[in-house]
Amino acid sequence: MDSRVAVASLGGTITMTGSGAVAPTLGAADLVAGLEVGEIATLATIPGASLTFTTLLEAFDWAHEQVRDGARGVVIIQGTDTLEETAYFFDCLWPHDEPVVVTGAMRHPGLPGADGPANLAAAVSVAAAQNSRGRGALLVLNDEVHAARWVRKAHSSLMNAFQSFPGPAGLVVEGTPRYFHPAHRFPALSRPDAVPAVPLIEATVDDDGSILDWLNVEGVVVAATGVGHVSAGMAEAISRARFPVVVASRTGAGTTFSGTYGFVGSESDLIKRGAVMAGWLCPRKARVLLRLAIGAMHPIDDVFAARGGVF
Repeated sequence: MDSRVAVASLGGTITMTGSGAVAPTLGAADLVAGLEVGEIATLATIPGASLTFTTLLEAFDWAHEQVRDGARGVVIIQGTDTLEETAYFFDCLWPHDEPVVVTGAMRHPGLPGADGPANLAAAVSVAAAQNSRGRGALLVLNDEVHAARWVRKAHSSLMNAFQSFPGPAGLVVEGTPRYFHPAHRFPALSRPDAVPAVPLIEATVDDDGSILDWLNVEGVVVAATGVGHVSAGMAEAISRARFPVVVASRTGAGTTFSGTYGFVGSESDLIKRGAVMAGWLCPRKARVLLRLAIGAMHPIDDVFAARGGVF
C-alpha cells in the first residue's frame, strides 16, 4: 500500500441523497473523487445515530491495519450526530503517532453550499500533515481542527456546530493545518473485545434518583448539575448502586469539583459515597471512557483520574 491517507466511510449526512427526505446511500469511492488518497473502504452506510460500539471497533481495527501497513494517517467519515463521541472513542484507543481524523457534513450533497467535499479535503490534509502526528484523534469540520476530548456538537444544524470550550486545536489554512499548541496525548487504553451497557442519566430538579434502583447494568454516568451536584435522593441512590457511578457536569464546559461543597448530594459527598468524578470530561465522553475502561478491565478510578484532567 502507498503511504497516502486511508479513508473509510460509515455513512451520515455527507453520504445522503434522495428526492425529498434524504438517507445514506453514497460510499467512500463516491466521496473521495478528485482527492489523492490511498486505501478506501465503505464499512457502513448508516446515520450517525445508529452507530454501535461493534461498528466502531471494526472501524478501529481497519484503521489500525492501514497505519500498520504504511498509511500516513486515517480519515473516518460518519454522521455528525455522534461525531464527538466517536472521535473520543478513537482517541481513547488509538496507539499510533499517525493521526486518525473524523469528519462529516452538516449539509447533505443536495443542498446549496454542501460542506462535505470541503470538510473531507481538509480532513485528508490534516491526516497527512507531519504536524498532526502525536495528537491522537482529531475532528475536522468547517476548516477547524478540534481535539477529540474537548469537542462537542453545540448546535443542531449550523455549519459551525462543533465547538471546543478551550477553542479549536488549530485551523486549516490554505490546505495546511496550523496548530496553536504542541501535541499532547494520553496513553492508549487496551482494545476491549466487547463493551458493556452503560446508560447516561441526567440529574434534574425534583429527581429522586429511583431510576438507578431499576437498572441492571455494569456502570452508569450521571450528568450532574453544576460542578457535580445531585439531589439528596439521587445521592442516596448512588450509595445503593451495585455498579460504578461516574459523575460529570451537564453544563457542557468546566470541570467537576472535589471538595468545595459539603451538603448531601455535593461533589465531596458523592465521592464519599463511592462515585468517581469525570473532571473535565463531558457526560457523553465520560460514558465512552467508562464503557471502554470496564470492557478492558482498566481500574476506573485510575482511568478517570488520568484522563479527566487538563493534561
